[in-house]
Amino acid sequence: MADPSSYRPAPGQIPDSPGVYRFRDEHRRVIYVGKAKSLRQRLASYFQDIAGLHPRTATMVTTAASVEWTVVSTEVEALQLEYSWIKEYDPRFNVKYRDDKSYPSLAVTMNEEYPRVQVMRGPKKKGVRYFGPYGHAWAIRETVDLMLRVFPVRTCSAGVFKRSAQIGRPCLLGYIGKCSAPCVGRVTPEEHRELAEDFCDFMAGRTGAYLSRLEQQMHEAAEEMEYEKAARLRDDMGALRRAMEKNAVVLADATDADLIAVAEDELEAAVQIFHVRGGRVRGQRGWVTDKVEAVDTAGLVEHALQQLYGEEKGEAVPKEVLVPALPEDTPALSQWLAERRGSLVSLRIPQRGDKKALMETVHRNAQQSLALHKTKRAGDLTTRSRALEEIAEALGLDGAPLRIECFDISHLQGDDVVASMVVFEDGLARKSEYRRFQIKSFEGQDDVRSMHEVVSRRFRRYLQEKLKTGEWSPEDAQDAQDGGHPLAEDDGRPKRFAYPPQLVVVDGGQPQVAAAQRALAELGIDDVAVCGLAKRLEEVWLPGEDDPVVLPRTSEGLYLLQRVRDEAHRFAIQYQRSKRGKRLKAGPLDEVPGLGESRRQALVKHFGSVKKLRQATIDQICEVPGIGRKTAETVAAALARSVPAGPAVNTATGEIIEDEYPAPPVGAPPGAGRGTSSERGPEQ
Repeated sequence: MADPSSYRPAPGQIPDSPGVYRFRDEHRRVIYVGKAKSLRQRLASYFQDIAGLHPRTATMVTTAASVEWTVVSTEVEALQLEYSWIKEYDPRFNVKYRDDKSYPSLAVTMNEEYPRVQVMRGPKKKGVRYFGPYGHAWAIRETVDLMLRVFPVRTCSAGVFKRSAQIGRPCLLGYIGKCSAPCVGRVTPEEHRELAEDFCDFMAGRTGAYLSRLEQQMHEAAEEMEYEKAARLRDDMGALRRAMEKNAVVLADATDADLIAVAEDELEAAVQIFHVRGGRVRGQRGWVTDKVEAVDTAGLVEHALQQLYGEEKGEAVPKEVLVPALPEDTPALSQWLAERRGSLVSLRIPQRGDKKALMETVHRNAQQSLALHKTKRAGDLTTRSRALEEIAEALGLDGAPLRIECFDISHLQGDDVVASMVVFEDGLARKSEYRRFQIKSFEGQDDVRSMHEVVSRRFRRYLQEKLKTGEWSPEDAQDAQDGGHPLAEDDGRPKRFAYPPQLVVVDGGQPQVAAAQRALAELGIDDVAVCGLAKRLEEVWLPGEDDPVVLPRTSEGLYLLQRVRDEAHRFAIQYQRSKRGKRLKAGPLDEVPGLGESRRQALVKHFGSVKKLRQATIDQICEVPGIGRKTAETVAAALARSVPAGPAVNTATGEIIEDEYPAPPVGAPPGAGRGTSSERGPEQ
């Protein structure tokens, strides 16, 4: 624990101007990022008597070993830089919201030639229009089903679209009028894109003008005695109104606003957001966070605004943002939001009327979310604590293993040998710390030797980090240097292998455990426990023991070890299958050095197939845009070495495939045209 006075800047050294500051620990990792109107006043508040600081602030300043700052010209720049650094360094003492569930959104892929309407989860992609998020995926599908009658936009996957284009026959939706069938040319790309834009406009809340236009067209059709057309337009209007009724009107028509409410206690806080577009609630989402820094409701709101709008631009930022408390830097935040939207954004507390009533509803949702989270977490914490205590007692550890790393080896009959490392902290998977390895020191099947190599490589990297930070002397490092992996620069980011586990678990029995223990002993590491979990009887093996430790079948500790082992097994198999799949799909062009995917596709598209490319002369290959003579000679030489022994055969049908790598259709994704898995090799 450091004394803050040991790294306190000298008087007058800190500038009295806006800026962003970073606290670093003894290993130079950034542990806290903050901003201030006056760096001098804000930093001075951290170096007062520790007894007068908030307990969380006191913990942070005693964990830190240095502080540094960057001066900016405006408070808006400080806000943006603070957000960027929090995202980059992931400081442990900054409030970070995590979604309490994965919310689906209605997405329109405007970045494709033929935009597609679909349900999407996860991070947002560039060029895709999003609406929501929604509480349930079925709510999106019901809405889309109603709207496809009026806006028959493509909803099929790339594979279905490509298949329909090849056979010249649309899918079922094309026959029943819920898709305009651009795959078979019923509409042009421009007409289909116009349909997608109308769909987006309607979902964005611009409904009145479109319904008025449909009603006018209906009356005109009736006057001209085109009764079938008028009836169809009438039904279209009914379908759109039913889709609109699924979202009740809560605010005045044309109101675009986000309402943010916070429920908190001493340890945690829950945030709920309602997205209102066109006066209707179009989506809802929620976050829960641990209050790892001393922060009030206004501070929680500020962090929520940064996370909510930090990556958004344009109409994704609404005209109004209603909050329960105004942050300290409200003018700067308002200006920052306005810059992201491109027009004025109102950031305020609702005082009366429908908006205040809706804010109370959002707040009740936040309270329920926090109560549900604490109920779940209380039971989960109790179970995980008991599991860690049982493991410590069974293995004779000094304390509970708060960080557990598990290693597993995967291969297929000695080919594509890989390994995985998964990490569990406090009994929960920490997927950002997962790592995977290729076995490099030998070829063939030897799980014991593979385990020794992987554990050695992992802990050599750990010792390198200790050497870099001065925790380990160069004399100790003499026999454990790993020349193949240069040290990372000291940039404050969390290092890949910086933290040692209290327990290493290997998938296997005595031989694997002995190999892992030998790897640690060779590196001089004696403060990390090792055990193995054998699949046959779920026995726990310890180094040097002839008999296993048998945990009761109802033991929470055994359940946790099984989850760790199964997760390592899953992660290893996933990596091994991906490597095997790439190897089986590889063709002669993949082996040409310096020939990327774009130029490979250009060659195949130009000649129609690899077979015809193999028959081409070097001058003919040079005619392909982007292919020089030296590259053409390399391609010709590689194809000459890879002449097939016989014709390719489709193993599913038995037919002979005349052309290798037929040219993909225009607009097909990279890799298209290489045949199915049954054409390239046995299914994996």
